[in-house]
Amino acid sequence: MIKIELPKPDVVIRQREQNPKEGEAIIPSIYGFIDFHKIPRDKGGLILFFNKDNELLLVGKARKLRQRVKKHFEDHVSPLKDHRDEVHKIEVFLVDDPMERDIYETYAINILHAKYNTDKVFYE
Repeated sequence: MIKIELPKPDVVIRQREQNPKEGEAIIPSIYGFIDFHKIPRDKGGLILFFNKDNELLLVGKARKLRQRVKKHFEDHVSPLKDHRDEVHKIEVFLVDDPMERDIYETYAINILHAKYNTDKVFYE
């Protein structure tokens, strides 16, 4: 039997409001998130989207994490397109190897029962 464990997330961002100090630039909010800059731009890995009750909504993987996370909030084909308002927390795991990303994604979808993933689901 193969034992798989998800590593601890490298970056966790939550919805929050900016309280700018005088002279500080306003960061535009995307569905309540303003900390996308904390997600590496040119690293690959795994993305987990959670709601306020810490229920896993969606698991995804990407070669370029920040770009992919933002895409989930912008494009019309994301499984999150009708559920973007539910997302409260995003966890990002840096995983360089594409095969490892695929294994972790499939594992997380099935063990953590991601609500909106339809591909790679092996449970009923």
